[in-house]
Amino acid sequence: MSAIRVVVVDDQELMRSALRMMVESQPDLELVGEAADGHEAVALVRARRVDVVLMDLRMPRMDGIQATAVVTAEQPGCRVIALTTFDLDEYALPALRAGASGFLLKDARSEQIVDAIRTVHAGHGVVAPSTTRRLIEHVATTPYADSARAAEIRAALTPREFEMLLELATGDSNREIAGRLHLSEATVKTHVGQVLAKLGLRDRVQAVVLAYETGLVGPHPRG
Repeated sequence: MSAIRVVVVDDQELMRSALRMMVESQPDLELVGEAADGHEAVALVRARRVDVVLMDLRMPRMDGIQATAVVTAEQPGCRVIALTTFDLDEYALPALRAGASGFLLKDARSEQIVDAIRTVHAGHGVVAPSTTRRLIEHVATTPYADSARAAEIRAALTPREFEMLLELATGDSNREIAGRLHLSEATVKTHVGQVLAKLGLRDRVQAVVLAYETGLVGPHPRG
């Protein structure tokens, strides 16, 4: 199996150095480049085959949110993990909306970041455990709701798939959802895959954001 090709993006040289050493210490990861801002990150991803980008959010010139949007739009196979110093600051949710598959704090243990790289490369989403619930609550209190998009979603999914989308919005794992619905984990995984494919979503993190933003779940469900 080929190594997961990683790019490290941070405007602080010390942080890049720490992330670089972390990546290079793993036999299944390969560092293919470093960038100090969003412009350099986009150029790197365009020039080389990159699987996962560790993306700082607060940077000069082009910040991590703008860079994430460009990278995920131009390279659908490339996954982005957003890194920030602040727990669920104002950059976190926009980064996930821009297409990031993960959100972690910079003070996360190295093994957490390494595991996150492997997880998003496998097609799953990662959000720091300390922020998952607050992320959901933050989206849930957003006044914006797209009822037209909610109706489209209902029409696109079977009743079971729609139920699975609502379950995904809880932020729970496949195992927890399986236990609640009295299904096998394999069956839940299959349904989740169908939901993501039909709605054109990268991973379950995007599903959570979509479910709340469209008002399908939350304090005042719509659709």
